[in-house]
Amino acid sequence: MKTLENKVAVITGASRGLGKAMALALASQGASIALVARDAEALNEVAAEIRGLGTAAEIYIADVADEASVAALEQAVIARFGKVQILINNAGMNLRKKIHEFTLEEWMRVTNTNLTSVFLMCRAFVPHMKGQGYGRIVNMTSIMAHVSLPERTAYSSTKAALLGLTKSLAMELAPDNITVVGISPGPFLTEMNLPILNDAEKNAAFLSKIPAGRWGKVEEIGSLAAYICSDAAGFITGTDILIDGGWCAT
Repeated sequence: MKTLENKVAVITGASRGLGKAMALALASQGASIALVARDAEALNEVAAEIRGLGTAAEIYIADVADEASVAALEQAVIARFGKVQILINNAGMNLRKKIHEFTLEEWMRVTNTNLTSVFLMCRAFVPHMKGQGYGRIVNMTSIMAHVSLPERTAYSSTKAALLGLTKSLAMELAPDNITVVGISPGPFLTEMNLPILNDAEKNAAFLSKIPAGRWGKVEEIGSLAAYICSDAAGFITGTDILIDGGWCAT
């Protein structure tokens, strides 16, 4: 039996990388998927893959850091699906710069993309999730919420704040049987990490920090997200799950 049949999931940053992997994993378990990003061509490719699995998929072009855009997204998703039970906040960005090199605009762009977008999405979709006896919110945090590296001030700040949001919102929504869980990935083979993957010295330095001795596979994130969204994970809330090959254990 598929664990997510008759469920509708909204996934941001769904056009590639971890977002795509989670969309495919949830769809394989029967969930209908609302795919959200800004790249229509890439979203259509993901939607075609999902439909090939025998479940529904719709694409939505939206800037999840913009209030008006999120409001329009909410209306469009509810008009199409009528309900939402799963929200995965995956959209994110990173600027690697020294603190004195950041402009305020750059700092706010990272903050709005990584943190404000989650507030806007939760504010929009939580009311639709209530009253169903089941709900799942997955926030993509990062090991950079727990440890950090030079030139990650904006990224680490937003991910640590997102972890705080996750804990508080979990307490708020527990009476509605809506769980809120963070996933903190370590180094995964995604476009965001190309600057490291394409630099032999930086790549070797990263691998030296990972006891597992390799980069993570996006499918491993997908499997974890599908489990968190299943009934089997109903007692997991208000916490953050590290999936980092042992980085934070060292």
